[in-house]
Amino acid sequence: MGGGKIFQPSNKIRLTNVSIVRLRKGGKRFEVACYKNKVTEWRTGVEKDIDEVLQIHQVYTNVSKGEVAKADVLQKCFKTDDADKVINEILMKGEQQVSDKERHHQLDNMFRDIATVVVEMCINPNTQQQYTVTMVEKA
Repeated sequence: MGGGKIFQPSNKIRLTNVSIVRLRKGGKRFEVACYKNKVTEWRTGVEKDIDEVLQIHQVYTNVSKGEVAKADVLQKCFKTDDADKVINEILMKGEQQVSDKERHHQLDNMFRDIATVVVEMCINPNTQQQYTVTMVEKA
């Protein structure tokens, strides 16, 4: 084994706590790197500052490989090469990559919300009292 030096690129930016939002348009795939929880807040209007949502203010064809989308491709697909307009469209219309744990947590919350609505609307015909949330969840 030689005593070779390990080459570590110093200009490579490691993205951590990243969520990728993808949008297919004009047969091409465009991606932006965002912070995990901020995309939902941006879509609902809670978060107004786009710099708090994006990790890097750039449009990619592949975030993990660091391939930046070319201006002529943006012009062809989005009819503009203005990165801000393209990023806004990707954030609003794109699909967000979600981990298994996050998806499971969202489904659990939705299940509880639905069970609560059912409890508010239903009455046991025998006792004339409302069902409990746990009763509805188990049914």
